Amino acid sequence: MRTFLAIIFFSLLNFRLIAQQTQKPPLHGKNWMAITGKPLSAEAGALIFQKGGNAIDAACAMLAAGCTMWDVLSWGGETQALIYNPKTGKVIAIDALGVAPAGATAGFFKSKGYDFPPEYGPLAAVTPGTPGGLCVMLAEYGTMSLKDVLEPAMQMAAGYPMEAQTALSIEKSKDRIKEWLYSKNIFLPHPGQQWEAPEAGEIFVQKDLLATLQKMVDAEQEALKKGKSRKDAIYAAYDRFYKGDIAQEFVRGCKEQGGLISMNDLAQWKVMTEEPFKTTYKGIDVYKLQQWSQGPVMLQALNILENFDLKSMGYNSSRYINTVCQAMQLAFADRDFYYGDPYFSKDQPMKGLLSKEYAKERALLIDPDKNDPNPGPGDPYPFEGKRNPFENYFKERGFSFNDLPVDENYLDMLHRGTTSIEAADKDGWVVSVTPSGGWIPACIAGHTGIGMSQRMQSFVLDSSYNPFNVVAPGKRPRVTLTPSLAMKDGKPFLAWAVQGGDTQDQNSLQCFLNMTEFGMTVQEAVEAPNVNTDQLWLSLGGTKTSDRKPKPGSILINSNTPDWIRKELKQMGYKLTFEQRTSGPLNAIYFDWKHGTFWGGSSNHGEDYGIGW
Repeated sequence: MRTFLAIIFFSLLNFRLIAQQTQKPPLHGKNWMAITGKPLSAEAGALIFQKGGNAIDAACAMLAAGCTMWDVLSWGGETQALIYNPKTGKVIAIDALGVAPAGATAGFFKSKGYDFPPEYGPLAAVTPGTPGGLCVMLAEYGTMSLKDVLEPAMQMAAGYPMEAQTALSIEKSKDRIKEWLYSKNIFLPHPGQQWEAPEAGEIFVQKDLLATLQKMVDAEQEALKKGKSRKDAIYAAYDRFYKGDIAQEFVRGCKEQGGLISMNDLAQWKVMTEEPFKTTYKGIDVYKLQQWSQGPVMLQALNILENFDLKSMGYNSSRYINTVCQAMQLAFADRDFYYGDPYFSKDQPMKGLLSKEYAKERALLIDPDKNDPNPGPGDPYPFEGKRNPFENYFKERGFSFNDLPVDENYLDMLHRGTTSIEAADKDGWVVSVTPSGGWIPACIAGHTGIGMSQRMQSFVLDSSYNPFNVVAPGKRPRVTLTPSLAMKDGKPFLAWAVQGGDTQDQNSLQCFLNMTEFGMTVQEAVEAPNVNTDQLWLSLGGTKTSDRKPKPGSILINSNTPDWIRKELKQMGYKLTFEQRTSGPLNAIYFDWKHGTFWGGSSNHGEDYGIGW
């Protein structure tokens, strides 16, 4: 009888695991899918789809709407994307990351007492990339006019009801916002009152931004009247932003407030269309951006983890968490030392870092019984037939880290967000975007209504930390922004991305493993508890070395983790912190080729929202 009851119990348990109830329902669609970080932004994508636009058109509309809503990005930030083109059967990458302006040198920032460039204000700004990135994606891969795609954002700039989350963010940051004339005039409509930010539900009007967007549309429409093609007309708007009167006002407003960006900096910058990096994990091709982002770190971690039987360990068991954390930590140690702008340095060892042979060597360093609190970067150069030119740095640093506490400020810097945009259509177009920059508290450039980027802070000033990521004019910082796209059997399998600074590839990695190793649906995967390691150099926040140093053995796990797993992890040398939310908002689209439909997953944390049809 007991045996019979046990069989029934475990059968029910297995059924419950397979059919687990999620907090948000999965999205379904057969024609299109639009998912992003704000409900109004998702609505903008849906409007474009309903007008006959493709996934690129819809993604651009969501990007424009999100930039207009400020929470984690604005028009002066940066945009990076992975796009699957069904006409060519290839995945391409869009690099619309700004560069350091003339005068932005390590010596300049050191003279001001910084160990890292500042995180706020005009000196934190690289050149704006999002307007150019949007124009290039739309011109090259979209079908609609800039006027049509910007229409929802322009309606919002004319006035939209402010959501509570952004209103609170503005109010909390108002002391810093008051340092900048143009910012306080826009963000603080109730000066002198106890609550100076817009109220939740209040109509938030941005006349300067609306005028800027109208100038871009006017440039496009004038070009069309002269007989220019749709593509060339969009590039006319691009030129007006980076070389015309918009650029002039941007530069004037930037320099008035102490910034460095010049007209030449804007005119010389351009969007790059690239071939992304790829690895194969158990028959699935996974694509990430090149090493100017942290994207390859996920590919390195997958290569390492392919040497282990993760499924047999059990989802979020202590053995699984220990293995995944150490794989991520080894990959992050390489990221922190070797990644940087490939247009500035041609000798980065990416071939070696992404090789399966190098991954096998790194996998041997994973101890199944305890964490290594001090992993350094490996030596990928022999896997390219070369000798490592930085051996002296290894000896100089020793890769010994201070055992500093994890406090609220550190966690804020670790998880600083972006947003994500996922779109797909029935014709096969797929796009995954992680735009960011110019977030609150943003320093607005003159009367453009555009918040300047804060991405300068992701550079280093000391080459012993990373010889490839030292700030220099015209150089891209190594950023955290990292969309993901996977293909299986020559068809799209999964498009996904997540908010959260240095944790982005940690959570994207685990979302992918949740589906491929543990059979979760896409909604289960984006809601599932993850683990975050703090054992890495922070990419954002703090101008002193002590602000950025790794925290050996420190990991964040879900507050519902059973006591026995907590005990085992502590015995392995981990220092545990707990939260109910262990991941930034994950958004994903899964392609169900058996039924010819889309499954959408939108995180149960934050304001992320999706619409499918």
